[in-house]
Amino acid sequence: MEELDIVIVGGGIAGLATSLALHRKGIKSIVLEKSESVRSEGAAFGIQTNGWLALQQLGVADKLRLNSLPIHQIRDVMIEKKIKQRESVGPASHGEVRGVIRNDMVRALAHALPVGTLRLGSQIVSVKLDEATSFPNVHLRNGQDIKAKVLIGCDGSNSIVSKFLGLNPTKALDSRAVRGFTNYPNGHVFQQEFIRIKMDNVVSGRLPITHNLVFWFVVMLKCPQDSNNLKNQEDVARLTLASVCQFSEEWKEMVKKCDIDSLYISRLRYRSPWDVMSSKFRRGTVTVAGDSMHLMGPFIGQGCSAALEDGVVLARCLWSKLGQDGMNNVSSRKQIEEAIDEYVRERRGRLVGLSTQTYLTGRLIEASSPATKLLLIVLLMILFRDHIGHTRYDCGRL
Repeated sequence: MEELDIVIVGGGIAGLATSLALHRKGIKSIVLEKSESVRSEGAAFGIQTNGWLALQQLGVADKLRLNSLPIHQIRDVMIEKKIKQRESVGPASHGEVRGVIRNDMVRALAHALPVGTLRLGSQIVSVKLDEATSFPNVHLRNGQDIKAKVLIGCDGSNSIVSKFLGLNPTKALDSRAVRGFTNYPNGHVFQQEFIRIKMDNVVSGRLPITHNLVFWFVVMLKCPQDSNNLKNQEDVARLTLASVCQFSEEWKEMVKKCDIDSLYISRLRYRSPWDVMSSKFRRGTVTVAGDSMHLMGPFIGQGCSAALEDGVVLARCLWSKLGQDGMNNVSSRKQIEEAIDEYVRERRGRLVGLSTQTYLTGRLIEASSPATKLLLIVLLMILFRDHIGHTRYDCGRL
């Protein structure tokens, strides 16, 4: 059985960010990724001020800014029965907002790690506590067993590590989302703004990444039955184009001329705010980060940035207890558990707020009853008077 100090399960944004944050503090970790290549689904993210603060701590912010336009405002438009009911324009964040291609972020994080940190094709199938030491043992599909002193689950919405912790399963929304890119070789004419349009049962958004590349998404609030039988990218493209058939010609053209290989469709899932509030995110020296901990819908655009924050905070908490010598300085399992408890305490308040605002905003978008809409609007006004206040958060220095 191989013995390692810190094992991170999942080579997505959360896993790579956590490993890089630990590396910046001089602490070694190993990342186990089940795919044979680093995961690329998801197309792009809108990274708000708090996310850029975390990326700055990780040392990759300046590199990512090179291929990313600053976004100056957000425009929300509501159309019902082909009549514009409402349009509002405001700041997208208290500070910096940019769209970042997921592959660019993954590469930036992965390339900053020491060679040998990321192990591809390493899928875990179970986690158990060692009877003698109470440290976690990880069993891989290839038959290999690994004993870790710290296990961090960053393995997404169907996390094996979160199941080991006893967390409730994530919940599914009725909605499905398609994400994609459209390239304009001669340049596009769109403003540097994030525009989101709700038309009946469809919400679609557009975010310029560069002067030639645009990221967009389409959320189908009530999915057609045939959305469960999509066999290839062409089927996804046809479904998406049909869903925006009432949008402007410019919008339909954007979807029609997309990079078909970039299309990614998924059922929207979330971990409920009350689960985030009450769940035990530590068992022994095992914890979770990113979507495994706080999967949320895309409605306030904080899923990726929150995962980056997790990595910074977890690395800082471990370093504060273990010191510069890292795991070599551990005299007892209790030190690691105290570090994880500190991480969970610091993150829980932040994540409950994000999860609650995301949940209420998503329900408002889906709501059809005027009474339900009014109730949700009132709750959002009471709880989140500054609707972009979540972008002010600073996860702090490493």
